[in-house]
Amino acid sequence: MIIASAALISVALCAAMLVCMEAGFQGGNRYRGRDNNTHEWLGIFQGAIFALLGLLLGFAFAGSTGRLEARRDLIVREANAINTAYLRIDILPFAYQGEIRSLFHAYLEARLRAYDDLDSGRGFEPSMAEASRLQQQIWAKAVAAVGQDPAGKSLIVTSLNEMIDVTTARGVALRTQLPALILVLLLGIALLSSLLAGYGMGTSGRRHAFHGAIYAVAVSLTIYVVLDLDNPRSGLIRLDAAEQVLKKLQHAI
Repeated sequence: MIIASAALISVALCAAMLVCMEAGFQGGNRYRGRDNNTHEWLGIFQGAIFALLGLLLGFAFAGSTGRLEARRDLIVREANAINTAYLRIDILPFAYQGEIRSLFHAYLEARLRAYDDLDSGRGFEPSMAEASRLQQQIWAKAVAAVGQDPAGKSLIVTSLNEMIDVTTARGVALRTQLPALILVLLLGIALLSSLLAGYGMGTSGRRHAFHGAIYAVAVSLTIYVVLDLDNPRSGLIRLDAAEQVLKKLQHAI
C-alpha cells in the first residue's frame, strides 16, 4: 500500500540520516584541529545545503498541497457537472428521458465503484472502462433525442462535454504526484545535510545526539507528509468529505 511505502521511506530516511550524522561526526572528530579554517568554510557549506533543503521541502510541500486542493475541486466539479447534465434531461423528449436517466444512474455507480476499487487496492480499470462506455451511450442517446432543436442541443452538449472533460482531468490528477527525481534529490540533500551536521559536531568535539535525532525526525516526518498529501485515497490525509458529495448525488438522482 502507498501509506506503507511512504512510512517505510520516512523511517529508512530517518535511520540513514542518523547513520550519516554519526559518520560525519567520526570524520570531523578525526580531523579536528588540523585545519584552523575548518569552521569558516564548513559554516558556508552547511548554510548553503540547509537552505537548499529548506527550499526543496517548501516547494515539495506546497506542490503536494496544491495537488490535493486541485483533486478536491475536481471532485466538486464532477458532482456539479453530473447533476447539471442530469437535470437538463428534462428538456429532452419525454420518450427518451427514462432510458437516459437509467444510464446516468449506472454511470455514476460505475464511477463510484472505480474509486472504491482504487481505495481498496483492486484494479479499477474495468470500472473505469464501464464508465467510459456508459458515457458514450449517454452522449449518443442525448444527441439523438435532441434532434433538430438548436437550443436544446446546445444545453445538452455543453453539460455533457463538461461531465466528460472533468473525468479526464480527474484521471490525470490521480496520476500526478511528486516527480521521482525530485524525491530522490530531497532524500539525497537530507542525507548530505546530516553528514555535514555530524561533521560540524565532530570538529567541535561534542556530539549533540538529541538535537541530531530531532532534526532527522523532523525532516523525515515532513517528507512523509509530502508523500501522504500526494496519495489522498490511501494515506492518512484523505478526501472523504469531498467524496461524500458524489455519494449524496447518487442518492439524490
